Amino acid sequence: MPSQPSRALQSFPNPNPERDYLVHMDLPEFTCLCPLTGQPDFAHFLLDFVPDQRNVELKSLKLYLWSYRNEGAFHEALTNRIADDLVQLLEPRYLRLLGRWYVRGGISTDVLVEHRQAGWDNPSLLMQLGPAPWTRHQPGL
Repeated sequence: MPSQPSRALQSFPNPNPERDYLVHMDLPEFTCLCPLTGQPDFAHFLLDFVPDQRNVELKSLKLYLWSYRNEGAFHEALTNRIADDLVQLLEPRYLRLLGRWYVRGGISTDVLVEHRQAGWDNPSLLMQLGPAPWTRHQPGL
């Protein structure tokens, strides 16, 4: 049976919880609907996180993102909802989600959400992450 969209995010145990390490995911094929016009909206998400006890299972993440295809939502609300769902599932030491929304009405929108576990800090690891790669007139790049 082919895969179906699902909001059931799944995780698996972090194989190295004693160590801080950065996970980067490039999620370039997100679609949903504009809540006002019903027209399709497209986004390219960049997800970075430092796991604590759990990692996100990739197929469930793919199906979770797919589940928004027919839902109308504003860019800011949806980027925050996805970040909130990942934080609730993973309880990561650190998480950053950048939503790079493609042009709508001549305007591209980037939404950056960050979460940091209380008391956690690792400046040398976060320096490797670098600044958020904001859109530069070519959405999706």
